[in-house]
Amino acid sequence: MLVTYFRSFGFFSEEQIADFVSLTATRQLGKNELFAKEDEISDQVAFIKSGIFRSCYNTANGDDITYCFRFPGELLASYSSYITGNASVENLQAIAPAELLVISKENIQKLIDQHQNWTIFSKIIAEQQYLELEERIFQLQRNTASERYALLLENQPQYLQQIPLQYLASYLGVTQRHLSRIRRGITF
Repeated sequence: MLVTYFRSFGFFSEEQIADFVSLTATRQLGKNELFAKEDEISDQVAFIKSGIFRSCYNTANGDDITYCFRFPGELLASYSSYITGNASVENLQAIAPAELLVISKENIQKLIDQHQNWTIFSKIIAEQQYLELEERIFQLQRNTASERYALLLENQPQYLQQIPLQYLASYLGVTQRHLSRIRRGITF
């Protein structure tokens, strides 16, 4: 899966991909375990082989807010902490048992020092992160909760039933009761 992911970019050699894979470590996380923890520095990136993750934070009054999900075949990082070296402002929590391939920032830097393709890759990932953030902001401002649910259903139907309702409701910005009404209104 990871090799296929890198091949999809169309500019990595098989040797460059093998170099990346050789610098990763497999990590298993159980349900509810954290990959990154709020208020701690996170200097790793993971490729999700299996499992589902949510990005979340706690508000000043103790509310647990889910703002993003990550699925198999995607990268996972507390991106702002990774870039700045500051403490993470979010938790990255497994909501299903997960298997990750993890690489440290130090090892990514080694790859960047060896070949410019890794710099190009890093730029592409930064651009993708920006576009995802922009899309999320526009969804929250332009789309109803029902439309946001329909988009999630369209893009990740095989995983939607595995996401606990309280996390899904938080992601959509609605109560669990409203989520139930939304789900009844959408035909599968």
